[in-house]
Formats: sequence, structure tokens, C-alpha cells
Amino acid sequence: MIELSHVTVSYETPENTRRVVLDNVSLRVERGELIYLVGPTGSGKSSLLKLLNMEQQPDKGVVRVADASSDTIKPADIPYLRRSLGIVFQDFQLLPDRNVFDNVAFAQYVTGHRGKAVKSKVLHVLSRVGLSHKRRQYPHQLSGGEQQRVVIARAIINDPWIILADEPTGNLDPTVADEIQRLLIGLHRSGMTVVMATHDYRLVRSFPARTLAVMNRQIVEVDPRSLKG
Repeated sequence: MIELSHVTVSYETPENTRRVVLDNVSLRVERGELIYLVGPTGSGKSSLLKLLNMEQQPDKGVVRVADASSDTIKPADIPYLRRSLGIVFQDFQLLPDRNVFDNVAFAQYVTGHRGKAVKSKVLHVLSRVGLSHKRRQYPHQLSGGEQQRVVIARAIINDPWIILADEPTGNLDPTVADEIQRLLIGLHRSGMTVVMATHDYRLVRSFPARTLAVMNRQIVEVDPRSLKG
């Protein structure tokens, strides 16, 4: 479960003023939901995702993710919270000097796992995203869609219950974007909560789900079929 209670978020501008992007916002997401976050650039979509992984703290209000609460969590406990989250980036952020297997295994190594169990887990998640046959290749040898599949494999290898996806199809052509979206929907149907920020309204209309528009400092639920652009 995810809950925002009367949350306000701002950031400092180059002019040394503060710009409010979310103002007294409340929101509840149940476990297992698929949520789209839509809205113009700078509206606060990425800030909302940062609130959920505790990368950013609210100016006011409280953010709760599972058993963690922004007003009580200790900095030393934030890495443990993030182990229950899977992060999918638009720009991949893969390690260029490591092959597909090692990029995915890295997420296990940093949590202290070693040995045959890691190999088994990596091969399992690569199979799940359709990349077992690419495990020895390096990022530069992969297409954009394949690189994003590696990112998703890395995100799910520690069995997170939440996937936070920040414009995961932003750099992909429509056909490949649809493939990645089907993969994310498959994870959702397996029981994961998926929160996805996107500006691809075509994708939202094609794969409709609960859609939240971040605009004018507020979060408003909208009909995905009404989105234009």
C-alpha cells in the first residue's frame, strides 16, 4: 500500500526561490494496482516517484510505502526499503563494461547474495523478460528495447512488490514501447504494484488502467480514454 497524506513538495529554482510542484496532495494506491502518472514536463511526476523511494522528503505531510513512513524512517533504513522496490529508468543506466548477466546479477550482489543461487535467479528473470539468449552480450550490442528488458530484469530480481517506472518507453519506438508495456502489465498481473510516469498518451489509451494526472500542483484521477496527444 502507498499513501500520501497532505503532502507538499517544492524545490529551489536558479533564482533562489522555491517552486511548489505538489500542494497538500493526498493519494492512496492499493497493493497490486497499475497506476499511470501523466502530466506535462515539470508537473511533478518524477518528484512523486522520488517521494515513494524516499529519495526526496516532503516539505509537509507524510508519505507511507508499505511499513515505512517518511516522518519516522531513519536514513540508514532507506536502502532496506528500496530493496522492496524495483526502479525502471528511461535512460537504462546499465553498466557498459558488464554483460547482460552481470548487469542483472549486480542487483543481487549488492544485497549480499552469492553463488549458485544468484546464477539461478538471474537466468530465471532473464527468461521471464525473454533475454536468456542475450545473457553474454554487452549493452552496446543490444537494441533499445532489449536494454530496457535488462533494466526490468534487474528491477525485479530481488522480488519487489512495487515497480516504479519513470518514462520507461520514452526512448523507444511505438512497437517496442508496446512490447515493454505488455511486459510491465504481465508483472502487474503477477501481483506487483506498478506506478509508471509517462507522457505517452497513446500507450495509456492502448493499455488503460487507473490514470492520475499531475497538474496545477494537484493529482487528479482522469479517464485514460480522454487523453489526447
